[in-house]
Amino acid sequence: MLRIIDRYLLRELVLTVLAVSAVLLLISIGETVIAVLNQVTSGQVPADLLAIMISLRAVGSLNVLLPLAIFLGVLMTYGRLYRDSEMAVLSASGLDVSGTLRPLALVAVPTAILLAVIAFWLAPAAVRLSQQLVDEANRSLLIAGLEPGRFVSLPGRDGVIYVGEMSADGSRFRRMFVESEPMEADGSSQINIVTASSGELFRDTPGGDRFLALSDGFRVEGRPGQDDFRLLRFERNDIRLSENETVDNSESVKRASPTSVLWQSTDPLLTAELHWRLAPVLSVLVLALLAVPMARTSPRQPRYGNLILAVLGYIIYANSLALGRSWMAQGKLSALWGFWWVYLPTLVLAIWLIRRGQRLRQKRSAR
Repeated sequence: MLRIIDRYLLRELVLTVLAVSAVLLLISIGETVIAVLNQVTSGQVPADLLAIMISLRAVGSLNVLLPLAIFLGVLMTYGRLYRDSEMAVLSASGLDVSGTLRPLALVAVPTAILLAVIAFWLAPAAVRLSQQLVDEANRSLLIAGLEPGRFVSLPGRDGVIYVGEMSADGSRFRRMFVESEPMEADGSSQINIVTASSGELFRDTPGGDRFLALSDGFRVEGRPGQDDFRLLRFERNDIRLSENETVDNSESVKRASPTSVLWQSTDPLLTAELHWRLAPVLSVLVLALLAVPMARTSPRQPRYGNLILAVLGYIIYANSLALGRSWMAQGKLSALWGFWWVYLPTLVLAIWLIRRGQRLRQKRSAR
């Protein structure tokens, strides 16, 4: 049975955490929209998948947003109780800080369970689904912006491309003309003209660059104003259609790897990814407890004084986790240590601050 004060604190915590989560999610979605739009304009992601890609990336962003939302939500809720002297009234009624931890647990524990589901299952599945959708869509020349019977700009490069005929799925074509002007090392430009009777679109590696495989054609190349043009005839010639951003393939693989694979792997990269997925689950509990004593303030203190100090502490905590992940991926940190060297000191600090605050109030009451 929940007490009246428990229901009151629970309502305040839930409303504040939801509000903070909504603001953080909007900020994250805004950054995601910019990143995905850049990929769409460069031809790396089909425009039809814009909404789906944003939604899938938003799932993964919850691993970072929810621990921070809980931390800020507890700071703001308990800080308001101190500023409005409600905590002093509760303390005078015999309810200390530890007595207010029950509603906090009712918020933090379900959030930790939700994050476990997201981090271990939903987020990796979202990464795999987004990669699959992009790979399937990019097999079509229609996604690259090519239309039969029309000159269009060459995606990712300076030049134009023309396709006379194209299959319904956009994977094969006939009568292609490509004109590009690549820059040489000395800054001069060179004209390349390629024609082909047929060809198809393919990828060199999963998620890699797209290439046009041209068959039975000619290639003319040379510098404007000079008479050293060369004419080549080829049976097959591959042209890169667009350049993807430089992406570490190992990073993409480990983010998409199922959790069951990470448990069985001894690869430092995959081991670091496993601990990284566990980090938001434990961080919610640790940060929620740490926020309770850091929210302590007096009505005369600046409104956001403790908030700035708490955010600084969160930055140190988050950077320590990122540093531990890097060390573990490089083999400098044993998997047995994991991130416990970050969790345990933070937890001990939180418990010490709570007990210290209780002792100070007991001494004041005794006087």
